[in-house]
Amino acid sequence: FCLESHFQLLYTLGCDCYEEHSSSSRAAGMNGNGPSKFVDPLEDPLPGVGTYEDFNTIDWVREKTKDRDRHREITNKSKLSTVALLHSISDAFSGWLLMLLVGLMSGALAGGIDIAAHWLTDMKEGVCLIGFWFNHEHCCWTSNETTFKERDQCPQWQSWAELITGTSEGPFAYIMNYLMYIFWALLFAFLAVTLVRAFAPYACGSGIPEIKTILSGFIIRGYLGKWTLIIKTITLVLAVSSGLSLGKEGPLVHVACCCANILCHLFTKYRKNEAKRREVLSAAAAVGVSVAFGAPIGGVLFSLEEVSYYFPLKTLWRSFFAALVAAFTLRSINPFGNSRLVLFYVEFHAPWHMLELAPFILLGIFGGLWGALFIRANIAWCRRRKTTRLGHYPVMEVLVVTALTAVVAYPNSYTRMSGAELISELFNDCSLLDSSQLCGYKPVSVLADRPAGEGLYTALWQLALALVFKIMVTVITFGMKVPSGLFIPSMAVGAIAGRLLGVGMEQLAYYHHDWFLFKGWCSPGADCITPGLYAMVGAAACLGGVTRMTVSLVVIMFELTGGLEYIVPLMAATMTSKWVADAFGREGIYEAHIRLNGYPFLEPKEEFEHSSLTVDVMRPRRSDPALAVLTQEGMTVEEVEALVESTRYSGFPVVVSQESQRLVGFVFRRDLLISIDNARKRQEGVVGASQVVFTEHAPAHAADAPPPLRLRGILDLSPFTVTDHTPMDITVDIFRKLGLRQCLVTHNGRLLGIITKKDILKHMAQIANRDPDSILFN
Repeated sequence: FCLESHFQLLYTLGCDCYEEHSSSSRAAGMNGNGPSKFVDPLEDPLPGVGTYEDFNTIDWVREKTKDRDRHREITNKSKLSTVALLHSISDAFSGWLLMLLVGLMSGALAGGIDIAAHWLTDMKEGVCLIGFWFNHEHCCWTSNETTFKERDQCPQWQSWAELITGTSEGPFAYIMNYLMYIFWALLFAFLAVTLVRAFAPYACGSGIPEIKTILSGFIIRGYLGKWTLIIKTITLVLAVSSGLSLGKEGPLVHVACCCANILCHLFTKYRKNEAKRREVLSAAAAVGVSVAFGAPIGGVLFSLEEVSYYFPLKTLWRSFFAALVAAFTLRSINPFGNSRLVLFYVEFHAPWHMLELAPFILLGIFGGLWGALFIRANIAWCRRRKTTRLGHYPVMEVLVVTALTAVVAYPNSYTRMSGAELISELFNDCSLLDSSQLCGYKPVSVLADRPAGEGLYTALWQLALALVFKIMVTVITFGMKVPSGLFIPSMAVGAIAGRLLGVGMEQLAYYHHDWFLFKGWCSPGADCITPGLYAMVGAAACLGGVTRMTVSLVVIMFELTGGLEYIVPLMAATMTSKWVADAFGREGIYEAHIRLNGYPFLEPKEEFEHSSLTVDVMRPRRSDPALAVLTQEGMTVEEVEALVESTRYSGFPVVVSQESQRLVGFVFRRDLLISIDNARKRQEGVVGASQVVFTEHAPAHAADAPPPLRLRGILDLSPFTVTDHTPMDITVDIFRKLGLRQCLVTHNGRLLGIITKKDILKHMAQIANRDPDSILFN
């Protein structure tokens, strides 16, 4: 069943079906006390204390404090013995070793995915007789019978019609190839959606919205687990090969993060600390883009600009190192067979002119409009999928969309080829000997702007139809229950639009070179306009319009193509597309999907402009029952358990007494339950009538009374507090910058209420006239 309904079901049932990473560590900000005959979680850490439930937010401050305490302890011990010093050195080195392993593993997996996807994509059209495991290009490498014009034709490679009927010409052969294309597409799509549904529901989609949410501190058990990694890797190859309008670049970020999460378990420092693990996942996101595009610097900037919530300088260096290792590994595997790391290497012969900035900005406007339109249409379709019966039939939906895509795509050579091949073709600059249809100009003896021939006019018609097809089919494809990235389809839409505009400008310059626009820089016989450059700029504009990336996108584009001198056109188009798209809505596609799924993600880019106070947002409201609190002494185990069972809160403030309501600290529900459960097993005499005390010294008790249960060790003595008159914009900033999950509200030192991240998100939804109940999780 679909991922969204899976989340809702887990939320409703309170089910914890996915692997839970248990860690034992003491809570942050707690003062110890002397030896005691009672079990104290501070002196004797309990397994599970300091960990989190599924679908909960981590406490960043507590996790960072835990790490500082651990580091301080290792540093102090390292001065005492050589063994401790070696342990300190290995602890400091472990982060770099982990980055090395993440880079190697992600690079190797990405190389395998590239090779397998290329092979299966070609299998839809034919098979290699000298070895079925060769793709079309590799099959013809060894042949001596290929010509420059028909370099993809060789006797070793046979289409399915040749293999079955013995002929490659005629209507029967065409129909046979057509049917085999549809058959393979449906088979690959069926295998992909079935594997996702049966083994790893979390393997569908691009994964970037969930990665962003996880990096902000949310916990989704199993989302980065080993089963998700295995199934996502296999089904990504199948989904890309099926010919659906999707790319593998977004899902590769998810794959890299899965690798990082699994490898984190080899190192205690990262296994037991959720905040440290998120630093590694930030670096892994950079690795994902590095191996997806062969753009290590762009990957680091992508992680910084687009996905990371907390990105210290140390993480920047480690991301850079991991992206370097991953890019080197991919280059060693050489999946594209061209000894280059970049996916779409270009060599344009003519420089661009200042007057061309006008069409580049036009492409930026088109990219922004397409981005805004796509987000609205795709979110409307995904919402329809969630709220109607369509969401109950994910396999049928994938098969219908695949069949529709294959039937419409096959007759047009530009929609039949894979997205990466199409973009490569569109970026290509025509040489005099180029046999591509896009280079179907009337023959001339010099490399210059040339008049369009019949071949080019045919190609332009096919490209115009391909543009309409890609725009429509990508809307319904992204978000289906197969791994699906958005980078390549968005770039394909922009590249087609750019190539069409580029050819139009080229013909205008050829036939009207005496216009004032072209005078002085485009004389007859000169090579002035490069249509491939327009395709490159269009691709960047459309991707920028959909994702709202700017700096990282420009760097990815020039790393991707090697076109370093075209940074200014790329910057102009990307910035324009962002401005235009932002005019229709500030959210990129990933933020829109986060909101659609109801994740508790506090967008760092979103401004809070309402003039409300914390007292307006906190709970309890006037009509609500009183705040559930614990007292520092005087409550029995039975009373505490009854309070916990009668509520669903993640934690409880601890006060001096019910009358004074003076704040002492905050205790988490999970820690409280684990501590009581362990005390019943390990401490003699703890019964329902035992007193629960959070004070530093246990109070005197009668000789015949059961011994008290001291839980000061799990008490956070320095919870974050604001007063009831603190403006909400400051409170929101505190939550964003410190990664808080809750904050207590006081008035003259007395506890008034509590604000959680979910309360803030609901309040922001109400201000924006959205449904506040769309925020599903804690």
